[in-house]
Amino acid sequence: MSQSGLENAPDEIKLAVDLIYLLESNEVDPEIALKALEIVRSDLERKVSKAND
Repeated sequence: MSQSGLENAPDEIKLAVDLIYLLESNEVDPEIALKALEIVRSDLERKVSKAND
């Protein structure tokens, strides 16, 4: 995706690209990254659930 294409991308795409870059540039093992993302997802789902109560 070109820089201008990324500028027009939805925020979730921009964040995903940033996270992928962060993980790859720090040479994070993909299996460790997936486990960490499961923890992050669980935490964020809990926060969203609380916000909707």
